[in-house]
Amino acid sequence: EVQLVESGGDLVEPGGSLRLSCVASGFTINANRMSWVRQAPGQRLEWVSTLSADGVTYYSDSAEGRFTISRDDASNTLYLQLSSLRTEDTAKYYCANRKEVTRWPESWTNYNYWGQGTQVTVSS
Repeated sequence: EVQLVESGGDLVEPGGSLRLSCVASGFTINANRMSWVRQAPGQRLEWVSTLSADGVTYYSDSAEGRFTISRDDASNTLYLQLSSLRTEDTAKYYCANRKEVTRWPESWTNYNYWGQGTQVTVSS
């Protein structure tokens, strides 16, 4: 059974940093395309970042330069380092196994598996 378990979300002030973690079981993240997505209440699902199996990283315009996706193969864990956080980054963040072929607009149909999410709240 595939499981993705996110953690690390918290309440943080604007300009702060957080590191999100996603521990995978039931499959190997370095053999798959893994992404972080987020969803704020009443908003559409938003793609944030992807790490391909061969280590190539991709970021949304909003995440570029502020967020860093990485993985630890030994622990089968995916990370997302968030820095220079803004109030508009407030959302529930999910790690997910992204399909090879995806469609616009972003939706859960672009993913095979995802976790339960971790809440990031940016507020003063």
